[in-house]
Amino acid sequence: MSATDIGTLIVKSPETLGGRPRIAGTRVSVQRITAWYKLGLNAEEIAERMGNVNLVQVYAALTYYHANREEIEAYISAEKADYKRLATEMGQAI
Repeated sequence: MSATDIGTLIVKSPETLGGRPRIAGTRVSVQRITAWYKLGLNAEEIAERMGNVNLVQVYAALTYYHANREEIEAYISAEKADYKRLATEMGQAI
């Protein structure tokens, strides 16, 4: 059995997801995992519902979120603002 270097589980690269932190080897952002978590799902439920990430990866994403809350909250706020702007431009009520 080999140990996993937890520092390798979350990565950032400018060419993927605009450089936002994500689970290594996937296009699943920490922001996305955080959104499920903030909706009340626990790590096991998130891994089960997503299907393409495992429990270790979900915990790594949640650990990154808690250690870097301001960064992830800024991404979430920007996404909400973009959604509101686009909805307004399209004449849809929010």
